[in-house]
Amino acid sequence: MIETLAERVNGNEHLVHRGRFVDTTFLLGIGDESWLVRIDSGRIAEVRKGPFVMPRWTFALRASEEAWQSFWSPTPPPGYHDLFALIRFKRLAVEGDMHPFMANLFYFKGVLGALRSAA
Repeated sequence: MIETLAERVNGNEHLVHRGRFVDTTFLLGIGDESWLVRIDSGRIAEVRKGPFVMPRWTFALRASEEAWQSFWSPTPPPGYHDLFALIRFKRLAVEGDMHPFMANLFYFKGVLGALRSAA
């Protein structure tokens, strides 16, 4: 499912426009798996699956596989419907430099929400 992230985000011109000033790499932790997502001017330039040797990322979003599956379900249950709900109930950990994430919060909500219809 994560493999389709670039196609889903890059095909959404509104979302790409919203993230037009975003240039970063973040780590997406899904249970024991890790993915590096590189963003260039709001477009997903690369999605690479770990394991990695000394990966470089600005921030990391880590949650259990079950939490992400609930978040990506077509109608997520309460507490799984939003990234901040996941954080609030300690299901999602944000690590590293939070500035790019918080400054472009609606963009990142859209990026991760793009996988919702794929679940």
